[in-house]
Amino acid sequence: MAHGDIVHIDLPSDDLDRAKAFYEGVFGWQIGSVEGFPDFEMFQTGQETVGGGIGLRGKTAPDKPRVYVEVDSIDDALARVSQHGGGIVVPKTDVPGMGWYAAVTDSEGSEIGLWQNPPD
Repeated sequence: MAHGDIVHIDLPSDDLDRAKAFYEGVFGWQIGSVEGFPDFEMFQTGQETVGGGIGLRGKTAPDKPRVYVEVDSIDDALARVSQHGGGIVVPKTDVPGMGWYAAVTDSEGSEIGLWQNPPD
């Protein structure tokens, strides 16, 4: 993936088992748990590059669906967000062994996640 690519989608749920059954039953998504992340399931849509997670609303997932965009540097992207009329919802946060994320609002109030992979 490259800077600007959509890399992950978080979907909130109020009942994780019910949501999992919905997405598996309606769309045939492959959904499974992630060690170390209770109350959060990862999904794959069948397209190699499209997937994300389903978590408990406000606990292990945001309150609303959130699309994550890969950035080369979260620090640089956060500075540009503020310069272009956006705001920071969740500051840069470490996901141990995986990378970093943040959440921002765009100039129109929509919430977007930022994702930075660790250096190679």
